[in-house]
Amino acid sequence: MTTRLDRRKTETRRKLLDAARAMLAAGTAHQASIQEITDAADVGFGSFYNHFPSKTELFGAAVEDVLEEIGGQLDELGSSLPDPAAAFAQSVRLAGRLARQRPQIAQVMVRHGVAYLDSERGLAPRALRDITAGIESGRFRVANPKLAMATVAGSLLAALHLSLTDPDFDEDAVYDQLAEQFLCMLGMPQAEAHALVGTPLPVLTPER
Repeated sequence: MTTRLDRRKTETRRKLLDAARAMLAAGTAHQASIQEITDAADVGFGSFYNHFPSKTELFGAAVEDVLEEIGGQLDELGSSLPDPAAAFAQSVRLAGRLARQRPQIAQVMVRHGVAYLDSERGLAPRALRDITAGIESGRFRVANPKLAMATVAGSLLAALHLSLTDPDFDEDAVYDQLAEQFLCMLGMPQAEAHALVGTPLPVLTPER
């Protein structure tokens, strides 16, 4: 049974992670003191060390929290798609729409996502999984799936950066085009790739 103390600890940890996420998105994490973090989280200074041994651990956990949150949602939205190519394309198109729909997550991804390409959690391992599944099913023709994943991740993060800094760039069509280019890079015929990125998309949940 979950006790009141357990719930309080969970709430405090969540507040610290939320404060860290906001600082990561704003680019103020590096210079933030623990006092500033706990003030932003509205928790006591001493409670920080009950959850994290250092700022480095907190901000690392916050980045993974962001990447795992969106990765889990993309997994859920793509779970009904039996075709790995369709699931991959849908995830790319939805991830690209983050700049407008969930800007805090997009900011964290752009600022810190590359450093987590080798993480076991988040978007990178899911992209590698989907690319590998596409190869095994014969939908993709790729010699090095990890290189393909790195190419996809770098391009997506660069496009998100442009969306966050240039409103004219932030259009749904941009990410449909990007997904189509990825599919072609992975060995899919252009006409088939174009058809896949024209399918309706499910809706991402609002940013919490």
